[in-house]
Amino acid sequence: MSVRRLYRSALREQWRGGVVLLGCSVLEGVPAFFSGRLVELAVDRGFGAGRAGIGLVWLGAFGVVALLGAFGSRLVWRQLGKVVEPLRDALVRAVVRGVLHDPSPPRNSADASGVARITQHVEVVRDATGGLLVQARGMVVTTVAALAGLVTVAGALMLPVAAPVLVAVTVFAFLLPSLARRQRALALADEHAAATVGAVLSGMRDVVACGAEPLAGLAIDDAVDAQARAATRVAQAGAARAVVIGLGAFVPLVLALLLAPGLVRRGELTAGAALGALVYLATTMEPALRGLASTATTVVLRLMVALRRLAETAEVPEPVDGQGRPRGVDLHVRGLTFGWGAAAEPVVRDLDLDLGLGAHLAVVGPSGIGKSTLSGLLTGLLEPQAGRVLLGGVPVREVPAELRHQLVTLIPQEAYVFAGTVRDNLGLFNATATDAQLLASADAVGAGELVRRLGGLDGELGHGDVSAGQAQLIALARVYASPARIVVLDEATSHLDPVAEARAERAFAARGGILVVIAHRLSSAMRAERVLVMDGRETALGSHEELLTRSSRYAELMRAWAPAPVPRHAKAGLTSRVPLTVPAEHHPPQ
Repeated sequence: MSVRRLYRSALREQWRGGVVLLGCSVLEGVPAFFSGRLVELAVDRGFGAGRAGIGLVWLGAFGVVALLGAFGSRLVWRQLGKVVEPLRDALVRAVVRGVLHDPSPPRNSADASGVARITQHVEVVRDATGGLLVQARGMVVTTVAALAGLVTVAGALMLPVAAPVLVAVTVFAFLLPSLARRQRALALADEHAAATVGAVLSGMRDVVACGAEPLAGLAIDDAVDAQARAATRVAQAGAARAVVIGLGAFVPLVLALLLAPGLVRRGELTAGAALGALVYLATTMEPALRGLASTATTVVLRLMVALRRLAETAEVPEPVDGQGRPRGVDLHVRGLTFGWGAAAEPVVRDLDLDLGLGAHLAVVGPSGIGKSTLSGLLTGLLEPQAGRVLLGGVPVREVPAELRHQLVTLIPQEAYVFAGTVRDNLGLFNATATDAQLLASADAVGAGELVRRLGGLDGELGHGDVSAGQAQLIALARVYASPARIVVLDEATSHLDPVAEARAERAFAARGGILVVIAHRLSSAMRAERVLVMDGRETALGSHEELLTRSSRYAELMRAWAPAPVPRHAKAGLTSRVPLTVPAEHHPPQ
């Protein structure tokens, strides 16, 4: 679903609030419709006729009507949050989905541009929608009510008043495209400045180490200057808009002042009607026109630009769920190629790989060589530039999302723990798991003692309550308790000591299914059935012993990590397989 469709859908879902706003609008427009008429009656039937008391009564009625309008405005503000806040939540979810599906996200740094979209563009949409529901809606209601009242009081002035208003509105509409382009340029400049400053600040240590402070400062200066120039162009366009609307709002009032005396002398208008017409123009329609133009510039334009920008970055391709269901859970990779950008050197090139049930693969290689990228490709988080990843014979990204999330799980290096009970955290991916199953899963990966220290499954847990290693144990137990048949550990044990890491990997290997380990330590390769060595253009696949003899890169890595020879019996029993349903207490000794 596109952002624009999402925007319209989110607003339609709040139709009850819209009906309430419509009722409030009618109540809010009552003063604009009756103001001039009540002034006319106060003059013609009261003060002008020598009956001051009657005039005061009509003015009192004017005050009562104004109170009704104020009450209607108060109701509008009370209803605003019920319409706007659900819209903001829906847009934030769309932006996050867009960031997660970005084919070229920032690497090893925060996505400052994505943060800018959430904190700026989404808030612009939220505030602009609120402005439309309060200001623009109220001003349209006020203008229509004032024109309707003017017709009833001084119809002879309608044509000379309406002509300059129509001219001003037409010219203003002609200026809107230019205003929109300049507003969009400002939005892009804001986003670029946020990304530039964020990149420099997050990499400040490297900037200083390389002596690149002048270049970094110049990049920030350029971004800020571009932002300032864009803001200046928007201000200039806004000034031109203000002149046009000012003339459109001021000329009708001048014409009414020039024409009204003659109409009164000829008997076409009463003095009260002339004064009522001026009330409509000076106190109701003129401010409403100015406010409507201002809102159209500062609210409608910003809303259009923000929605367009969000559409460019937050739209996710329509899901292709349901096109195919996998026949089994085996993984077949053919000609897999991926690079971070159209012109970038591929980090994965022409890779072929077959992983059936019971497979245990370790992926090793220098840092930054593309191991984590491969995990994203295998799990369907990234789309290959060439080649295919087949899950049960179906491209992994075409497997229905709900089913894919049940079958395939990726555990990243930074484990996520949320506020709630230990049970909530462990059962996140398996809502039907019993307490016994959750405890068995924790024991299997070595998290049992941690669970007991936290107070058992009913213990309360927050992100700051556990260390990074403890958070990884909870994440491992969570996935162990899930129905996932394909588990990818992307340095998911990096904060554990070697003994704890070995226990967790052995537990998943004995669990069944397919296990892929992005190795943090090369001991993971020795426990695996097969090892994939990634080294830029070249890859090698084989067992630990095979790669020691035919892969110079693997042998070099192993010598740097463990100079002493590793006995063959060190691997004994580490690749045994048992069915997924075997209880934890039947697993091989840890």
